[in-house]
Amino acid sequence: MNMDLIIQLVAGLIGGNAAGAVLKNLSLGTLGNSIAGVLGGGVGGQLLAMLTGAGAAGATAAAGGLDIGSIVTSLASGGVGGGVLMAVAGMLKGMMAKT
Repeated sequence: MNMDLIIQLVAGLIGGNAAGAVLKNLSLGTLGNSIAGVLGGGVGGQLLAMLTGAGAAGATAAAGGLDIGSIVTSLASGGVGGGVLMAVAGMLKGMMAKT
Protein backbone atom coordinates (compact mmCIF):
# COMPACT_ATOMS: atom_id res chain seq x y z
CA MET A 1 0.00 0.00 0.00
CA ASN A 2 1.54 3.30 -1.00
CA MET A 3 1.82 6.34 1.24
CA ASP A 4 -0.58 8.46 -0.88
CA LEU A 5 -3.40 5.95 -0.32
CA ILE A 6 -2.78 5.85 3.42
CA ILE A 7 -2.89 9.66 3.57
CA GLN A 8 -6.12 9.67 1.53
CA LEU A 9 -7.77 7.13 3.84
CA VAL A 10 -6.83 9.06 6.98
CA ALA A 11 -7.90 12.36 5.41
CA GLY A 12 -11.18 10.73 4.36
CA LEU A 13 -11.79 9.58 7.93
CA ILE A 14 -11.24 13.13 9.17
CA GLY A 15 -13.32 14.61 6.32
CA GLY A 16 -16.22 12.25 6.96
CA ASN A 17 -16.32 13.07 10.66
CA ALA A 18 -15.91 16.80 10.03
CA ALA A 19 -18.79 16.75 7.54
CA GLY A 20 -20.88 14.81 10.07
CA ALA A 21 -20.16 17.46 12.72
CA VAL A 22 -21.11 20.31 10.39
CA LEU A 23 -24.10 18.59 8.72
CA LYS A 24 -25.74 17.20 11.85
CA ASN A 25 -28.97 16.33 10.00
CA LEU A 26 -26.99 14.05 7.64
CA SER A 27 -24.68 12.53 10.25
CA LEU A 28 -24.44 8.74 10.36
CA GLY A 29 -22.94 8.66 13.85
CA THR A 30 -19.22 8.46 14.57
CA LEU A 31 -18.75 4.94 13.23
CA GLY A 32 -20.88 5.53 10.11
CA ASN A 33 -19.17 8.85 9.39
CA SER A 34 -15.78 7.17 9.79
CA ILE A 35 -16.59 4.27 7.49
CA ALA A 36 -18.11 6.50 4.82
CA GLY A 37 -15.15 8.88 5.18
CA VAL A 38 -12.52 6.17 4.74
CA LEU A 39 -14.32 4.73 1.71
CA GLY A 40 -14.85 8.17 0.21
CA GLY A 41 -11.28 9.20 0.90
CA GLY A 42 -9.86 6.17 -0.85
CA VAL A 43 -12.21 6.29 -3.81
CA GLY A 44 -12.14 10.07 -4.14
CA GLY A 45 -8.38 10.23 -3.93
CA GLN A 46 -7.84 7.51 -6.50
CA LEU A 47 -10.45 9.03 -8.82
CA LEU A 48 -8.80 12.43 -8.65
CA ALA A 49 -5.40 10.84 -9.31
CA MET A 50 -6.77 9.15 -12.44
CA LEU A 51 -8.48 12.31 -13.68
CA THR A 52 -5.52 14.63 -13.11
CA GLY A 53 -2.80 12.23 -14.18
CA ALA A 54 -1.30 12.23 -10.70
CA GLY A 55 -0.58 8.54 -11.08
CA ALA A 56 3.04 9.40 -11.89
CA ALA A 57 3.30 11.38 -8.64
CA GLY A 58 1.86 8.40 -6.80
CA ALA A 59 4.45 6.12 -8.37
CA THR A 60 7.19 8.53 -7.27
CA ALA A 61 5.75 8.56 -3.75
CA ALA A 62 5.64 4.77 -3.65
CA ALA A 63 9.30 4.72 -4.60
CA GLY A 64 10.12 6.85 -1.56
CA GLY A 65 10.04 10.30 -3.15
CA LEU A 66 7.08 11.70 -1.22
CA ASP A 67 6.92 15.44 -1.85
CA ILE A 68 4.78 18.18 -0.35
CA GLY A 69 2.66 18.50 -3.49
CA SER A 70 1.56 14.87 -3.44
CA ILE A 71 0.87 15.06 0.32
CA VAL A 72 -1.32 18.15 -0.08
CA THR A 73 -3.14 16.62 -3.05
CA SER A 74 -3.76 13.40 -1.12
CA LEU A 75 -5.01 15.29 1.94
CA ALA A 76 -7.35 17.47 -0.09
CA SER A 77 -8.76 14.74 -2.31
CA GLY A 78 -9.16 12.29 0.56
CA GLY A 79 -10.80 14.82 2.85
CA VAL A 80 -13.21 16.09 0.22
CA GLY A 81 -14.02 12.57 -0.98
CA GLY A 82 -14.73 11.44 2.57
CA GLY A 83 -16.96 14.40 3.31
CA VAL A 84 -18.88 14.08 0.06
CA LEU A 85 -19.52 10.35 0.44
CA MET A 86 -20.66 10.83 4.05
CA ALA A 87 -23.09 13.57 2.96
CA VAL A 88 -24.46 11.46 0.09
CA ALA A 89 -24.89 8.45 2.40
CA GLY A 90 -26.63 10.66 4.96
CA MET A 91 -29.02 12.00 2.32
CA LEU A 92 -29.81 8.49 1.12
CA LYS A 93 -30.42 7.35 4.69
CA GLY A 94 -32.78 10.30 5.23
CA MET A 95 -34.65 9.60 2.00
CA MET A 96 -35.07 5.92 2.91
CA ALA A 97 -36.35 6.82 6.37
CA LYS A 98 -39.12 8.98 4.87
CA THR A 99 -40.53 6.16 2.75
